[in-house]
Amino acid sequence: MSLKDRIRKEIEREERKYETEQRMKEKRSEEYEVLEEVFDKSTLMTIYEFMNDGIIKEIYGVVDSGKESRIYWGVGPNNEEIAIKIFLTVSAEFRRGRLPYILGDPRFKDVKRDIRHLVYQWAQKEFRNLKLAYEAKVRVPRPIAIKKNVLIMEFIGRNGVSAPLLKDIELKKPEKIYRNILLNIKRLYRGAGLVHGDLSEYNIMIWRGRPVLFDFSQAVPTGHPAAEQLLTRDIENINRFFSKLGVNVIDVEEAHRVIVGGSESSR
Repeated sequence: MSLKDRIRKEIEREERKYETEQRMKEKRSEEYEVLEEVFDKSTLMTIYEFMNDGIIKEIYGVVDSGKESRIYWGVGPNNEEIAIKIFLTVSAEFRRGRLPYILGDPRFKDVKRDIRHLVYQWAQKEFRNLKLAYEAKVRVPRPIAIKKNVLIMEFIGRNGVSAPLLKDIELKKPEKIYRNILLNIKRLYRGAGLVHGDLSEYNIMIWRGRPVLFDFSQAVPTGHPAAEQLLTRDIENINRFFSKLGVNVIDVEEAHRVIVGGSESSR
């Protein structure tokens, strides 16, 4: 084989190698793009810190995924099941969709406007709201720890399987569940000083025969300019769902009155 032929074959071999490497690089890029969306360097360091502090013993797979966050199933120091909620720091829709809730909340009057700090504040907001709700005996996941965009809380379910959503379960006593939800809304309002603001059959789980409210990042204090409007919407959503199940629901205005200033007759 002539020198010219050997050079040509060597060039062809290098071209094939380069094409293969590029295809592999593209494939890896596609695979890692999803992971890096959650596990950027800062988030990884935060998770490592939680593990070093003994708050996370093990972390497993995703149990829920949305546009703004992902929830992972994990195990705590005493082998208790925990939920690890990671707020995405690259969500393009975050500023437009969530900034109004923060700006109207006096607890976050000094918040910075860049996306990463907004996400950190949003995670902190959910932790504080959960803590207030939990202390007011609202049935919510128990908050455990918060750092940057990573929130640790009680896992509602068993063996990594989340409790079913209200929308996905056949209720044996829907009227009892309905009144229990109203009781929790009232305790949230009067005991925690909060309005959920986005309550529906999509963010209520049924666990051990009782409702568990979750997703509190957008909850606002009762002094928020939109609190009463949001409370009315929460009641309307719950009434709409249970009306379809044949429950004789309480009038929205009456339910609003009972929640804001009534007794615990909804128990």
